[in-house]
Amino acid sequence: MDLPSFIWLWRIAAWSMGLSLTVYVGLLVTGGGVWYVSSHHKSLLSWLRLVHIVLGVAVLVLVLLLLGIGIVGTLGEHGSLGHSWHLGAGLLVVSLVLASVGAASQIATRPWARSLHVAINGVLFLAFAAVSYSGWTVVQQYLP
Repeated sequence: MDLPSFIWLWRIAAWSMGLSLTVYVGLLVTGGGVWYVSSHHKSLLSWLRLVHIVLGVAVLVLVLLLLGIGIVGTLGEHGSLGHSWHLGAGLLVVSLVLASVGAASQIATRPWARSLHVAINGVLFLAFAAVSYSGWTVVQQYLP
């Protein structure tokens, strides 16, 4: 393809990834807060839970944005996908975020879903580390 440079797309991806990691930390903090407040300060629970849900939606949107950027940018630059293990790491992150959302949506009716949600997010930490590392190596190819 004879397309212009995709450096602007990689910059959006870098900012989105940084924001995703920041939101993930916010989810960790608010999730811990929900756990603590549920047994100590019930008056704060609904507010903190709402913040946690909003952050969860934000990380879902950011991860889907990153998936779209990765597909469009890679197809535009190379004409095909799968040039590094970053694709697999990214698909793992997307899958884990979707699984986490699915588990979270069941917490109110199925108590075991809370443990599943927490476990998925523990694995998501490792997947975020993998996709960050692999993404860094991929983006280095395009920086001047």
